[in-house]
Amino acid sequence: MTDRKARLTVDGLDAPIDLPVYPSTAGPDVIDVSGLTKKGFFTYDPGFMSTAPCESKITFIDGAKGVLLHRGYPIDQLAEHSDYLETCYLLLNGELPSKEQKATFADEVKKHSKVDDSVAQIIKGFSRNAHPMAIMGSAVNALAAVYHEETDITSEESRRVTAYRLIGQMPTLAAMAHKHRQGEEFIAPDADLAYAENYLNMTFGTAGQSPKVNQVLAKAMDRIFLLHADHEQNASTSTVRLSGSSGTNPFAAIAAGIATLWGPAHGGANEAVLNMLEEIGSVDNIDTYVAKAKDKNDPFRLMGFGHRVYKNFDPRAKVMKQAADEVLSELGLENDPLLAIAKRLEKIALEDEYFIQKKLYPNVDFYSGIIMKAIGIPTEAFTVIFATGRAVGWYAHWQEMVSAPYKIGRPRQLYTGYSKRDYPA
Repeated sequence: MTDRKARLTVDGLDAPIDLPVYPSTAGPDVIDVSGLTKKGFFTYDPGFMSTAPCESKITFIDGAKGVLLHRGYPIDQLAEHSDYLETCYLLLNGELPSKEQKATFADEVKKHSKVDDSVAQIIKGFSRNAHPMAIMGSAVNALAAVYHEETDITSEESRRVTAYRLIGQMPTLAAMAHKHRQGEEFIAPDADLAYAENYLNMTFGTAGQSPKVNQVLAKAMDRIFLLHADHEQNASTSTVRLSGSSGTNPFAAIAAGIATLWGPAHGGANEAVLNMLEEIGSVDNIDTYVAKAKDKNDPFRLMGFGHRVYKNFDPRAKVMKQAADEVLSELGLENDPLLAIAKRLEKIALEDEYFIQKKLYPNVDFYSGIIMKAIGIPTEAFTVIFATGRAVGWYAHWQEMVSAPYKIGRPRQLYTGYSKRDYPA
C-alpha cells in the first residue's frame, strides 16, 4: 500500500480523482491509473512509452545515465567476471549461483540440449533459402507440441525444467537452422563443450570429426549471448508477457517473442549494420556517406550508432568493442574490406564533433555485427543469435509473471470510428 496520491482534475467532473503513487527502488515512481476506468476514462499512451504494464525485479535501465543492471549487477561487471550460463541463473533465480549451483545448472542445460527428432524434421521441411528467423520461430513453437503434456505452468518444478529445455535447445536450433540452409548434416550437442563452444561446433563443425573450437571466438560468442540476455520491457519481452498472460504454453509465448524480435525496428539492427557497410562498399566512399548522414534531407542513416534507450552511451558497447578487437586480431581480419569500413566509421563517430554532439556513438549492435560477420555467421542469421541470447530474459519475465497473481493483458483504445449506425434498408 501507499499513502502518496496523484490528483487528477478533469473538466466536467465534480471532484478530482485520486490515484495511488507507488515507489520504485530505481527509476521513476508510477501512478496507478487502473481506477480511471470506473470514472469513464482510459489513459492514452501510443507505444506504451509512459506506461509500466508490470512490476519486475529482473532488469533496470537508466538510458540517460547509460545504466543496465541485471538483478542489481552492472552489465559491464557481469561481462567481465561472469559468463552466459551464470547470468542465466542470476536472471532466473535472483542471485548469483555458488560454484556447485552453477555446475549443476550447466549440467542440466546440457542434459536438455538435444532436440526432438520431430522438430528436426520440421526444420528439414523448410526450403534452403527460408529466413532463419522463420525457422527458429516455428521450431520453438514446435517445442510446445513436444512438451505439451509435461508442461504445467503452475508447477515450480515444471517451470524449472522448461527453463533448462529452452536455454539448452536454443543454440541447437540456431545451429540446425544454419546447417539446413547450408545443406549440411546436423551436429549433435557435445556434453564436453561449454555453451558457446557447443554453438560454434554445431554451427561450423563437421559431422564425425572431433570439435575444434577457437577459444577467442567462443569467448566472444559467450559475451554476445550475455550482453543480449535481457533488456527490460522491450517490444519482444512485452509480447512474451502479454502472450503468456493468457496461460498459453511458454514455448508458444517465446515463439511470439521471436516473431516480434524479427522486426527490423527491434532485433534487426545488427543485420542493418552489415547491410549499411555493404551499401557504402569502400573506405573511399565513407566521406560521401558521412555527409549524407549529416544531411537531414537525405534518407540515408548510419546504422549501429546511437540508441533509442541509451542517450549518452550503450553500457554494453565497451565490452563488445573489446571482443570485436580480439576477434579481428585473432582471425587476421583487420584489413577485410567491410570491416575496414566499420573501423573507419567507428573512428569518425568517436572523434567527429557532429556525432559527439548528437550522441551517435557506436552501440552494441555495431560491434556484435562486426564480430558475427568475422566469425562467419550469415547476416540474415544475426537476429537468430540475438534470440538465442535473449530467450532466458523472455523466460525470466514470463516466469516472474506466472509465479505471482496476474491478469490477462487487455489494452484499451481511443475509438475514433463511426458511432452506432443502422444497416441500410
